[in-house]
Amino acid sequence: MPKLSEGFRTRITFSLKHAGIICKKDYPPAAEMASDIAKRLKKQGVSICLNRLEDDLDVLIVLGGDGTLLHVADQAARHSIPVLGINMGHLGFLTERTEEEAIAAVDELLSGTVIIENRMMLKASLTKGEATGKSRYALNEVVISKGTLDRVLQLSTRADREYITTYKADGLIFSTPTGSTAYNLSAGGPLVYPGLASILVTPICPFMLSSRPVLLPANCLLRTNLEPGHNHKAQ
Repeated sequence: MPKLSEGFRTRITFSLKHAGIICKKDYPPAAEMASDIAKRLKKQGVSICLNRLEDDLDVLIVLGGDGTLLHVADQAARHSIPVLGINMGHLGFLTERTEEEAIAAVDELLSGTVIIENRMMLKASLTKGEATGKSRYALNEVVISKGTLDRVLQLSTRADREYITTYKADGLIFSTPTGSTAYNLSAGGPLVYPGLASILVTPICPFMLSSRPVLLPANCLLRTNLEPGHNHKAQ
């Protein structure tokens, strides 16, 4: 497995021995492309793991749209596995390589020299009473939403130990720079350069005009609590 650099975009050299391929579910063209890529890699002595993720992969090739990539990003991040996205879906902000470029992209992997982009992720957990749930990683965003409730949420938010504000809104979006082009943008948040280590906090349909998106450093710990008396079933 290649050792990832701390920089945003870095050229690295590594030996490809074990590759994983994840296909968009129930999409025959992705399965056909996976077969072609697997044959090409096997000819070069690379072992293949199809539609599952193993912790010793040198690279994970995702054939689908952004949804497919986001689905596996959590597990890939836990094992520091670099991901190559081939766009075979509807949205391709993250899966930058096209279907026509797939074989050329695989040949770049086989050459042993590639450019890696290190994208920051969010680590989130839910605490209820004294119990804290399992942490999850998010490449785009973590969202607190009122769901189908007909009342706004009151969300007291702190960065490290410093109080920011209590948002009165339909919810909150905690976004990475990568995710700034997604839900954050639709909610009126700014676009952020993907190499900038930061967290965006964007309220969803805020009740107060003074509630605006906030850009915070990536190393801060954010805590959001439902205010007492407003313990709705937020999602």
